[in-house]
Amino acid sequence: MSFTPHGKHIIAGEYVATDQTFTNKPVHGPVSHFSVGTAELVDRACQAAEAAFWHYGYSMREERATFLHAIADEIEARAEAITFIGSLETGLPEARLQGERGRTVGQLRLFAAHILAGDYLDRRRDAALPDRKPAPRPDIRLLQRPVGPIAVFGASNFPLAFSTAGGDTASALAAGCPVVVKGHEAHPGTSEIVAEAIRTAIVKCGVHPGVFSLIHGGAHEVGRELVEHPLIKAVGFTGSLAGGRALFNLCAARPEPIPFYGELGSINPMFLLPQAVASRGEHLARGWVGSLTAGAGQFCTNPGVVILIDGKAAQAFVDAAVSALATVGAQTMLTEGIASAYRAGRDRMADNMGVYQLFTSSCEQRNATPYLFATTGEAWLANDVLGEEVFGPLGLIVTVKDLGELLLVAHSLAGQITCTIHMDEADTEAAQNLLPIAERKAGRILINGFPTGVEVCDAMVHGGPYPASTNFGATSVGTMAIRRFVRPVSYQNLPDELMPPDLR
Repeated sequence: MSFTPHGKHIIAGEYVATDQTFTNKPVHGPVSHFSVGTAELVDRACQAAEAAFWHYGYSMREERATFLHAIADEIEARAEAITFIGSLETGLPEARLQGERGRTVGQLRLFAAHILAGDYLDRRRDAALPDRKPAPRPDIRLLQRPVGPIAVFGASNFPLAFSTAGGDTASALAAGCPVVVKGHEAHPGTSEIVAEAIRTAIVKCGVHPGVFSLIHGGAHEVGRELVEHPLIKAVGFTGSLAGGRALFNLCAARPEPIPFYGELGSINPMFLLPQAVASRGEHLARGWVGSLTAGAGQFCTNPGVVILIDGKAAQAFVDAAVSALATVGAQTMLTEGIASAYRAGRDRMADNMGVYQLFTSSCEQRNATPYLFATTGEAWLANDVLGEEVFGPLGLIVTVKDLGELLLVAHSLAGQITCTIHMDEADTEAAQNLLPIAERKAGRILINGFPTGVEVCDAMVHGGPYPASTNFGATSVGTMAIRRFVRPVSYQNLPDELMPPDLR
C-alpha cells in the first residue's frame, strides 16, 4: 500500500502549512515536501498542550488506557502504509520496520496495562496519630502526579519505536502528560502517518485535541524554541551526544530549569573472559559480528568494542571475526549525514597511533560497509578518543596483557548503556571482580549475550551514567520510563471530598 504525505504539521488536531518547505530524501522513488516548523507553531502547540493538561492530566487511568489502545489499533490499521513510507525514507528492510511497528504497538499496550495496575502511583499513607506525644501527627498521603506538557524529539535510527508514538510519547501519555513532538527530518512521512493514527484515536476517544501535536522540520531553531518554552515541563530525546548535550544545556539554563532525559549513545563494551574465549571463541566472534553489523550498526546498543586477554585463543577469535566480516555486504544508512559521520569516525580511528586495521572495505554516499580495528590495553588507556562512539558497523578489539589490565580498561570507561561479560564457569572469579565495575559504568549488564535487541518490559533499563544518558536514574525503555513524567505530591489532612480518586 503506497502513501503520499500531505506535508503539514498537526497542531492540536488541525493541519497547518507554512510557507517554507523541505523535502525528505527517500532511498528510491519521488520526494515529498513538508512544511518547516516555526517559533509561532511551537507556541501554539505548547499553549494547546497546557490547555489539554487541565483535562487530560486529571483523567481517569481507565480513560488513558483506552486511548493508548486506540493509538495502537490505529497504527496497526495503517501497517502496510507505514512499512511502505518507512522503508522508502530510511532504507530499512520491511521485516525490520514490521518488527519495530510491533514493538511500538506493544509499548503502547504495555503502558496501558501498567497504569491500570496502578503500581507506578507509589501510593503511601501515614495515618494520623492525634494522641501522639509530644505532638500529634497529621494524616499524610503520597501520590505520583503528571508534571505537564512534554517535548519529545524523534530519533533518526528508530522511525517508529523511538519517534512520534515511541516510548517517550507512550510513557508521557500514560502518565497524563500532553506531548509536543518534533519530528525527525530523516523520516517526516513516517512521522506524519503515525501522527495521523494518534489524531484519529484522539477523535474516537473524545480526548482534548491539544494532547498531541507534531511539528516538522525547523532543525535547531524549532528544537531550541521547544525546550525553552515555559509551558514545557520535561524533554525526551534520543540522539547524538553533541545534539543532546546542547539541548540539555538549554534546559538547565531556563529561568525554570527542567529535566532533560537524553539517551545519547554508547560503545557497549564486551568483555570476553579467558575460558569463554578458549572454549567458544569462534562462536563468540560470529555472534559479535552479527550484532555489530545488524541494521548497518545503527543501534545505540551496538557492541563496538571487545576487550580480551592476548594469546592464541584471542587470535583465533580475531581470525573468526575477520572471516565473518568478509561475508557482510554494503548496507544503506539512515541518512547521508549519518553515513558521512560514519566515514569520519572510521578515519579518526585509522589515524590513531597504536591502532591498526584488521579488516577494511570501501563505502561511499549513503552506504556502509564494516571495518575492524585493533589496539592494545596500553594504547587504549593512553588515548581517550578510542572510547568515542562510531555510529555504524565498525568494531575495535582491545587486547590486554592480563586480567589486571582488563580491569584497568573497565575502570577507564565512560558511562555506557550496556556492558557485556562472556564467561564460562571457570571464569567466575574474574567475573566477580569485573561485575562491580560494570555496575558503576552501565545501565544494563549482560552475561553471555549480545546487547542489540532491547526487551520492552518492567525490568528493563535503557540508559546509564553520562554520557550514555543525561539522567542515570531514568530509563527510556520499559515501564519505569513513566517515572520521568510524574512527580510526588503529599496531601496532608485532605477531606474525602478533595481527595484525588487514586488516593480514595
